[in-house]
Amino acid sequence: MRLAGPLRVVVIVLTAGLTWILASLLLGTESGFGFARLQRLLAKPRPRWFKCGLPQPCPEHHLAFRLVSGAANVVGPKICLEDQMLMSSVKNNVGRGLNIALVNGVNGELIDAKAFDMWAGDVNELLKFLRPLHEGTLVFVASFDDPATKMNEEARGLFGALGSRAAADLAFRDSWVFAGAKGVQDKSPFEQHMKNSKSSNKYEGWPEALELAGCVPQRTPEGQ
Repeated sequence: MRLAGPLRVVVIVLTAGLTWILASLLLGTESGFGFARLQRLLAKPRPRWFKCGLPQPCPEHHLAFRLVSGAANVVGPKICLEDQMLMSSVKNNVGRGLNIALVNGVNGELIDAKAFDMWAGDVNELLKFLRPLHEGTLVFVASFDDPATKMNEEARGLFGALGSRAAADLAFRDSWVFAGAKGVQDKSPFEQHMKNSKSSNKYEGWPEALELAGCVPQRTPEGQ
């Protein structure tokens, strides 16, 4: 009971001190205090994102892209270019197999986007899509479920000519994302490949989904 008096004094002093600090933050205008200052103190910094969710902007004459392969046979793939979603489940233009977007390498405009069923489909449809590509056409690929059962040597060779290293070894239910171009001299730096393996699969029967983002250079118009 003897401590009740001193404790009461301490509580009063602390309450008064906290009240004074809060009032200074809310009402004060000197030295940068005030309500705006309190908001800045409490607010958490938000990361800044650029086109297609890249952490920094692309250099001039480059196109921002993001590729996401499908997750197992449940979540569909995504292909984003310059902040425009070219292919996704929301757009209802993706499917089992290989999802491919063709883009004009000069102006970045979409030429065509299609999904090719590589489990039960006809590989000749894929070949007809890839054979007539014009020089400089950008090719973005995202797999979903099974990208390779119907793949033949010609199809693998066509992807290899676009800059792919992984197409030659692509197998049943592998995950694959790739960005290449018609007429490239070297292999593309924009490619990821995850093998279907029971020992490392993230999902039962499928490897984890892959995500690839970057800045692909635009082609210089002829005559410039």
